[in-house]
Amino acid sequence: MTVQAKFKRVPDFHIRATLFEVTYEAQGLIVKGYLCIPQGTGPFPVLIYCRGGIKSVGMTRLAWVSKFVDQGCAVFAPFYRGNRGGQGREDFAGEDRFDVIDALPWIKDHPLLEADRIHLFGFSRGSLMALFTAMADPTICSVVVWGGVSDLALTYEERVDLRRMLKRVLGGTPLRKPEEYRIRSPIYDVQRLKCPVLIIHGTEDIQVGVEHSYILAEALRETNKCYTLRIYENQGHFFQPDVYKKAIDDMFTWMQKQEGRKHG
Repeated sequence: MTVQAKFKRVPDFHIRATLFEVTYEAQGLIVKGYLCIPQGTGPFPVLIYCRGGIKSVGMTRLAWVSKFVDQGCAVFAPFYRGNRGGQGREDFAGEDRFDVIDALPWIKDHPLLEADRIHLFGFSRGSLMALFTAMADPTICSVVVWGGVSDLALTYEERVDLRRMLKRVLGGTPLRKPEEYRIRSPIYDVQRLKCPVLIIHGTEDIQVGVEHSYILAEALRETNKCYTLRIYENQGHFFQPDVYKKAIDDMFTWMQKQEGRKHG
């Protein structure tokens, strides 16, 4: 490969896949993440899994990586800057969105990864990272947001427990720093999207209210973007196991149908 990234194998992860810890640069900072590649000759389609939370809260779920790689794709899951030996500090989809965007060159250069079959998956606050990455790269095939944040000012209103963190990271409240909240809210910039969007949300989600998905869908509709909205009754931020399995299977079926489709 010509694009620099370092790969360290993580032993004993999955019988049908190989897991690596990847070290790469984003905006000149050292950032880390996982790359999981199925057994076989490849090249494989890629799912970029943008985790939720911040710092150690909501860190990459290896159980999800395992589920995704079982679908026959390679999975890249960035930790985001400042985590697990990485440099810098997360700022909730401000500059740290480049921890995903700046990984795309080495992903596309990797001989076992298909450069023209890259999908994005964002869970919770990771939906911000996934959507902004899709906006930045028109070659992305599709983006899935699951229980995703779409308006950070709404998050401030509905999550009293997160207000202190948001004020610290963004420099104040939505009233004092409206632009900081706006630039991290993809509903204001969806006209830049070129790929289809799948929106998944549970009606009983108390961590990210389902209203986030409704307003994202409305923003996509108003800008004539291609999207699919799937609302799951009686499901919270994390779905019940049987519903989760079916939703994952349906998600990958949807993703495969989007390959090669672009919508301006």
